Amino acid sequence: MELLHGLPLIIKAAILGIVEGVTEFLPISSTGHLILASSLLGWHDDKAHVFNIAIQTGAMCSVIWYYRVKIAGVVTGLLDDPVAQRFAMNVAIAFLPAAALGVLLGGAIKRALFSPVPVAIALVVGGVVIMLVERWRRTSAMPVRIESIDQMRALDALKVGFAQSFALIPGTSRSGATIIGGMLFGMSRKAATEFSFFLAIPTLIGAGVYDTWKYRALLSASDLPLFAVGLVVSFFAALACVHWLIRYVATHTFVPFAWYRIAFGLLVLLTAWAGIVHWAA
Repeated sequence: MELLHGLPLIIKAAILGIVEGVTEFLPISSTGHLILASSLLGWHDDKAHVFNIAIQTGAMCSVIWYYRVKIAGVVTGLLDDPVAQRFAMNVAIAFLPAAALGVLLGGAIKRALFSPVPVAIALVVGGVVIMLVERWRRTSAMPVRIESIDQMRALDALKVGFAQSFALIPGTSRSGATIIGGMLFGMSRKAATEFSFFLAIPTLIGAGVYDTWKYRALLSASDLPLFAVGLVVSFFAALACVHWLIRYVATHTFVPFAWYRIAFGLLVLLTAWAGIVHWAA
């Protein structure tokens, strides 16, 4: 632990960038992993919290780059393409519930739940939920209604948006909430995963800009190298993860991620209870 605490801040920034990039789009909670990683690294002050939110923008930029053709088509078609217009509207509708609840409840949630033990509990609970939903999808006769994100209606987007709101609880996973919620509402695993990617763009931009501006007094020009390293590293780590995940979901379920969440969450709880690791908030 002391060895990790003694690492230079620039190394800690790179490590957290990798953690953010790898976990942002997997259903295992990037925020939860960043809280736990920050605790292990001994960097969990207010500036570290702002850093952890800001570097999500790097992960978001990886989605913009990966889907640049799709996004460019939507932007150029906003004036005259009904499919592009519907897609943009669906993303906007799905963004609103979590944005509104985040502004109203974000401060209270951070004070009460942004610590390792609540995160570990959320990891375990979320893992159980994923396993239950996957089992239901395997045994249910209900057909998939939405094979492609372009088939989504406004009501579908609103439902996914409310599902994303559960991710305000750290450890729940934004991508996990939107993907599993989408699957519950009749979306294919691939469509739910892709919509989760696109929904990340306004969500992560909004969270990053809001928190950086809110806590701007904590930051100075000397922090730019740390934030630059975190953003760049998270971009490349997330790009690799998105590329892998979109192929993975074509032939696999999310059950392995559920088992990982449960095992990791229980490990954190066990080490905290036994005093093996001092998980600082």
